[in-house]
Amino acid sequence: MCLLVLLMLASCAASPQDLSDLKRDHILFSMATQTNSNAFLVYWDATNNEMEPHIKDQKTEYGGCDYKPGMWHSICSTWDSVTGLVQLWCDGRPSSRRFITSGPISGSTITILGQEQDSHGGGFDSKQCFVGMMSDVHMWDYTLSACEIQKYVDELNFTPGNVLNWSALDFEITGRVLTEDKQMTCH
Repeated sequence: MCLLVLLMLASCAASPQDLSDLKRDHILFSMATQTNSNAFLVYWDATNNEMEPHIKDQKTEYGGCDYKPGMWHSICSTWDSVTGLVQLWCDGRPSSRRFITSGPISGSTITILGQEQDSHGGGFDSKQCFVGMMSDVHMWDYTLSACEIQKYVDELNFTPGNVLNWSALDFEITGRVLTEDKQMTCH
């Protein structure tokens, strides 16, 4: 089993306010099972200025991602369960691949965007939540090629996720979440 998660996100506010909370640690994507609270997690560590993919409760850190509040970013994390290699793509730039852990993620999964679960479906901490806009979340059960990832980053014709497909999600909203059509920017 290979997992690939792609996120298009922007941490920006709809009205003027203190944005200092956006400079804190926060979760972008959280998948938990009953045996692994961080089965697949993408975490921004603001203190160390690094993106941290977590797989089956193991993590690795990637610095060098120019992840600034108030801007759209494309974050992609790949993991191959056979080789145990993880890679992070930040705004279309790939990192080195690193060994993290191998073996499949098994059991019932719960996926939450913008909030760490800390346990299978619960244990939320408001100080870890993502504040901003998120769009185009996809997940595949195989690793995409570099060309396919670049098509996604460039918002070209790409194969939608076969595990999570942003255009065909069955979801539940908890808390203060606004859903709306994606705002297109003019060039």
